[in-house]
Amino acid sequence: VFSPFWPPVHTETVSSPRKNAAVDAERDRMNTTEWFRSVYEHVTLPTIYTFVFIIGLGANVWGLKSLLQKWKNLGHINVFLLNLGIANFLFLPTLPFLTAYYFMRNKWIFGDAFCKITRFCFNLNLYGSIGFLTCISVHRYLAIVHPLKVMGRMTVHNSVAISVVVWLLVSAQSLPDMLFPKNSTNRTEKCHHTTTTKYVENYLKYSVGWTLTGFVMPLLIFLGCYGHVTLVLCHKNTINKVVKQRSLKLMFILILLFSVCYIPYHIFKNLSLYSRAFFFKHGKYPTWDEGVFSAHQISRGLVCLNSVLNPLVYLHVMDISAQLQQLLQRFRQTFTRLNC
Repeated sequence: VFSPFWPPVHTETVSSPRKNAAVDAERDRMNTTEWFRSVYEHVTLPTIYTFVFIIGLGANVWGLKSLLQKWKNLGHINVFLLNLGIANFLFLPTLPFLTAYYFMRNKWIFGDAFCKITRFCFNLNLYGSIGFLTCISVHRYLAIVHPLKVMGRMTVHNSVAISVVVWLLVSAQSLPDMLFPKNSTNRTEKCHHTTTTKYVENYLKYSVGWTLTGFVMPLLIFLGCYGHVTLVLCHKNTINKVVKQRSLKLMFILILLFSVCYIPYHIFKNLSLYSRAFFFKHGKYPTWDEGVFSAHQISRGLVCLNSVLNPLVYLHVMDISAQLQQLLQRFRQTFTRLNC
């Protein structure tokens, strides 16, 4: 093990102050990183998980209940909405365990097998949500651009078959993640969300391929669909004004989901993995590692917000705004009676 102060101080002449300054700067950087890791991972991140669990569970239960009540009126898109809700419910029950893990300062007490299951459920939620949001986007695209030619051939069986294919693809992409170790040999109570430093180079290659197939390709499909839809809505005067407004609102919701939850997570996850692989190979981190590390930690909190933002898709597609107005009106009437 080489000390940062080797060779001894008495052999240094002119370069000694410069080296000492570099060591001090490196120590300050490590202290700042450790402080951020401590505060964010052990306070902020579990707080976000608690918020997502409470709000997300309530919002998704209400959304799926409304979906089942309006099942026959929605058409084939209800199958994709149902699967989007299932993807959320696969992840939400694991949040109390992750909250306990980070509150206990990264001490996992639930076993290695359940650690891998928890991370697997997160990946199913993430990439299942991306897949079914893409299906909803394509469905809306076909309904506006090809309402008779293509949509006339769509059946419930087709929607179910597409959903099965999405789940199979997402599972096939996520299963290799379970083969990587999630705890260190000397720290068996850890539960890494990627893998240990020893296997980080192989995991980086897997993660890049996973990102391309599970995120970039759906993102390109989404951009292509709504780019074409925007052109059609702008140039066709025969389309109903209400249809235009609803399509643009759905596009805004999906852009919000991709921009806040999905894009930052995938960018900074892969950059962080590359930084760890660089350290494993060269014995030092890149100069930009500190900023990427902080951004990656923040993106981990943002990505789980998709379980809270996904019900906005229910709200839009099922037009639950009318139900909200009725609930508010009943609440006002009840409050007025109580005051009287």
